[in-house]
Amino acid sequence: MIFQTLAKPQSTTNAPQLGLVCITTSPEVRFKTMTRKRLLQLDEAAQTEALRSLYGENLTRLNLAITFCQEHYIQLYRLISNLFPFSDTPLGDRILAEFSDALRQVGDRAQAAGIRLVMHPDQFVVLNSDNPAVIDNSITILSAQARWFDLMGLPQSPWAAMNIHGGKGDRAERLVQVIGELPTPVRDRLTLENDEHTYSTASLLDICRAAHVPLVFDAHHHLIHERLDSYDHPSVGQMLAAARTTWPDPSWQLVHISNGREALYDPRHSDLIATMPASYRQAPWIEVEAKQKEVAIAQLRQTWLQDGAQSAA
Repeated sequence: MIFQTLAKPQSTTNAPQLGLVCITTSPEVRFKTMTRKRLLQLDEAAQTEALRSLYGENLTRLNLAITFCQEHYIQLYRLISNLFPFSDTPLGDRILAEFSDALRQVGDRAQAAGIRLVMHPDQFVVLNSDNPAVIDNSITILSAQARWFDLMGLPQSPWAAMNIHGGKGDRAERLVQVIGELPTPVRDRLTLENDEHTYSTASLLDICRAAHVPLVFDAHHHLIHERLDSYDHPSVGQMLAAARTTWPDPSWQLVHISNGREALYDPRHSDLIATMPASYRQAPWIEVEAKQKEVAIAQLRQTWLQDGAQSAA
């Protein structure tokens, strides 16, 4: 059973914290959503009630997610990006404000439990698009999501990271410029992540330094982009260490791990994590991007973390 395997990890000095991404394999952590098409089929009064019900239900479920993390000793949780859909519209923002007290309570609860909350906005958020309308819409979305964090009382810092990819290729200067003009609640939380095809870790490192934002290192993306033969290739540890220098507090450094589903260079995520970079023992916070979610965390605790604890002993 999942609940039996997600036991408290062994206490080791500076052991990485393994994070849950959005939902669980079991039904314990799930969220409701609504399509834009469905919302627009309703009249204004019905839209208001639909969003009020949806936001209230997802707040309840977010509290359940915090409970799940507490019960299973998970101290890093990535919020789902459509937790409060349409909150980037005037109607959605007004409805969200009705839940200000409840949002602050869940934020306070997470912080009191030592649970770090982060977010990964959707891939259509592109800050260096050739289309100004795409940039404007991306900033609107990020501003709305930063407001969730503000209402929860989360710090305006990359501790409460809002992580995106570099976006359009060959637009590094544009990306740095737009980041510098972002609203403070977005800019101060923003992090950038290397990807498989467009921005290498090295190129994104230069962008992060120029824009003064942290780099979230993804070893699997790096392996695919550079066509490496192993997660323990020297450049993995080198890029991990270089990325750490972009964080205002090195102990906040956040990284991602996934494995290819069917092959080493497969960008699709596998069910579990079969291979971890040895250098990741130096990573303080690791989001586990595996299909089996909490099962993958349990497996890493039973194998990789215990192996590390024995080596340290």
